[in-house]
Amino acid sequence: MNIPFFKIGHRGAKGHAPENTLLSIQTALDMGVDMIEVDVHTCLTGEVVVIHDAKLERTTNGHGYVRQKSLEYLKSLDAGGGQRIPLLTEVLDLVDKRANVNIEIKGKFTIGPVAKVIRHYIKEHGWTYEHFIVSAFTRHKLKKLAKIDPNIRIGALLAYRPFGFVDFARKIGAHSVHLNAHLANPRIIEQAKKAGMKVYVWTVNRLEDIKRLKDYGVDGIFSDFPDRL
Repeated sequence: MNIPFFKIGHRGAKGHAPENTLLSIQTALDMGVDMIEVDVHTCLTGEVVVIHDAKLERTTNGHGYVRQKSLEYLKSLDAGGGQRIPLLTEVLDLVDKRANVNIEIKGKFTIGPVAKVIRHYIKEHGWTYEHFIVSAFTRHKLKKLAKIDPNIRIGALLAYRPFGFVDFARKIGAHSVHLNAHLANPRIIEQAKKAGMKVYVWTVNRLEDIKRLKDYGVDGIFSDFPDRL
């Protein structure tokens, strides 16, 4: 049986365009990805914005914490190559169901607003729950999300300390586990699959690593260069 393999654009196509921008996401779509991964925070005025870091300095010409800035200020910044920090809604409008979307929760007080956006796009724009995965590293965030809306598919992120991780993910009803490439060995992959979860691995850019993980039977790979998948 031919099991689908998901090509996942990490922060859009981070290796080709400024990360988490509309240009990066459009680039990934042009490369035929099956899923787009973005990171989100809420800003001072309550909107969900797409940016990885809690602070602005690395990816923009702004300063300070995203959480402490208004949307107006954030929209005035250069996020690389003249790109702007997009709203999550702008990302979804651009993707328009052409790919699934993995929304990684970064900022505090972001889970509820993200769930609200997802429900709005399902109700008003023809999306389905199957179009979305919401992921996080923090276990209490995942537990909270499962309580807020059990229909939202959860992706449990693992950076280190794999002991007990798969069992935790199974108990909260996670759809998938998202493994650091350094931890993605056949044993944990088999364990997660036996528990009924998909296995996606991040962030993999070298062709030899991509081939090795495909040989392990992972369900998808996050890459800065999705054209290599």
